[in-house]
Amino acid sequence: MRDAGPDDEALERIAAALERIAPAPRPAPDYDAAEAFVWHVAPDRLEPVGRVNRVDLSLLVGIERVRDILLANTRAFARGLPANNALLWGARGMGKSSLVKAVHAAVVAEGHPLKIVELQREDLPSVGRLLSLLRAAPAQRFLLFCDDLSFGHDDQHYKSLKAVLDGGVEGRPDNVALYATSNRRHLMPRDMIENERSTAISPSEAVEEKVSLSDRFGLWLGFHPCSQDDYLAMIRGYCEAYGVVVPEDRLRAEAIEWQATRGARSGRVAWQFFTDLAGREGVRLD
Repeated sequence: MRDAGPDDEALERIAAALERIAPAPRPAPDYDAAEAFVWHVAPDRLEPVGRVNRVDLSLLVGIERVRDILLANTRAFARGLPANNALLWGARGMGKSSLVKAVHAAVVAEGHPLKIVELQREDLPSVGRLLSLLRAAPAQRFLLFCDDLSFGHDDQHYKSLKAVLDGGVEGRPDNVALYATSNRRHLMPRDMIENERSTAISPSEAVEEKVSLSDRFGLWLGFHPCSQDDYLAMIRGYCEAYGVVVPEDRLRAEAIEWQATRGARSGRVAWQFFTDLAGREGVRLD
């Protein structure tokens, strides 16, 4: 048996380097560890979330119609029935992402096994690998959640999104549905669409490729600025849920003054006012 020579040592170093570049496959995630996960890359992994940042479904006021539609769609999907991908679009701060998380919690509370997986927009190029991982767990049902989804000039991430919506040759996994939120109905700024029309050799085809992306969502759920009555109802709901007791005339006056200084009314503004009010009243928001 000959001694290891310089060539053997070089081969061992090369083999070790290759193992570092392409590490052994990670074990399958423990889906029983949590109801929610966040997808990370480099290395690819699903991180369980022990406590999800969400509000109860009953506290989401002024969006009853879209709430009922999304709840019915999610309940059907969790039961293994046909269901659509959903795009929640519209006014800022009106509860789009809160609704997705609240609906998931409500469906799980009904006894339906359903996991939610958050995918960051910048990680869309890795979505094919994520779908392969989720496809390998057919006994589970997954809501793939992408929050604040939008695309700018020269942004090619939208092509990766088509893999989720259309699925390519393999098709979208039967156990995965995509819920996305966006401030834009077509996911892209209007000036970007107009620029495509004015500069492309075939303007209609260039615009169609991008605008049709939102058409691939089976559900379009619109969110619009809330009325003053809805704004005040949101705050009253928070006060009842967390035990903050203040006179109605004072609550109304301070809430209206708060939204006037912000120049807008929304669910987010209502929560910000209530947080301030609870702090002044010495009430903890556990």
